[in-house]
Amino acid sequence: MAMQADEIEALIRGAIPDAQIEITDLAGDGDHYAARVVSESFRGKPRVMQQRAVYAALGGRMGGELHALQLTTGIPE
Repeated sequence: MAMQADEIEALIRGAIPDAQIEITDLAGDGDHYAARVVSESFRGKPRVMQQRAVYAALGGRMGGELHALQLTTGIPE
């Protein structure tokens, strides 16, 4: 079962409330998305820790409901 972009955004926002989130459906199939997540909570954390926080927010849905996620993270400018 595929996920909708708004479901992905809601999961991320639930874990990272201050995040600026952009979700793009790359293939139009609900399985392949790109996400850009920017949050002040990422400041001082290496990119791998930022991305782990986003994957943790998805609660194990990667590889199941969500097949692929091209993820970009960062801090506000």
